[in-house]
Amino acid sequence: MDWTALWLSLQLGFMTILLLISAALFGARWLAYRQFSGKPLLEALLAVPLVLPPTVVGYYLLVVLGTQSPVGHWIMHWTGQPLVFHFSGLLIASLIVNIPFAVQPMQRAFEAIPQDIRDAAACCGMSSWRALLTVELPLAWPGVLTAMVLSFAHTLGEFGVVLMVGGSLPGETRTIAISIYDRVQALDFDAAGQMSLILLVFSISILALANGLSGHFGRRHRYPEI
Repeated sequence: MDWTALWLSLQLGFMTILLLISAALFGARWLAYRQFSGKPLLEALLAVPLVLPPTVVGYYLLVVLGTQSPVGHWIMHWTGQPLVFHFSGLLIASLIVNIPFAVQPMQRAFEAIPQDIRDAAACCGMSSWRALLTVELPLAWPGVLTAMVLSFAHTLGEFGVVLMVGGSLPGETRTIAISIYDRVQALDFDAAGQMSLILLVFSISILALANGLSGHFGRRHRYPEI
């Protein structure tokens, strides 16, 4: 069992949620409430990681973050550390590929909030920030929780993008998914089976917990009568 790879995957998952969910929350709310001519195109761009093969996404990230690109060269100049084949590059890649998993569930949750409820909050003199915290967020919480779970689970299972951007450096970029692949390549099926089982049980557990919490909050925060 490669505990180092599991711990690295958990770190990557938690950091992805920590950095992505807050920004995705405001982006999802903005998309839910705004109508403009370029909205379908913007939503399509945000959903690209869902439909492109992971190796294609990984290739473009490798090109953009590599030291031969202006972005990669500038970061290398100021930090002395390249992004590719490094945990920081892996984190950036994880943030990008998880955008649709974070934005879409929350956008749908905000879209489901009746306009009457938001109008009532405005009539009560609530600021946009207060209405978000006290009215909208409790109602949209199942969508937020779903976004967190999907982003975390997808990070644990991501393979193609991780392999392209990070490779398989022990303790640096070798996640649990990469470690399973390496063990299979080495014909160590016992270790691969153990890690796969742990990942399966862990994934089922967090999904079951998320479903239970979503149902609980859904029952507690029903739409009030206006």
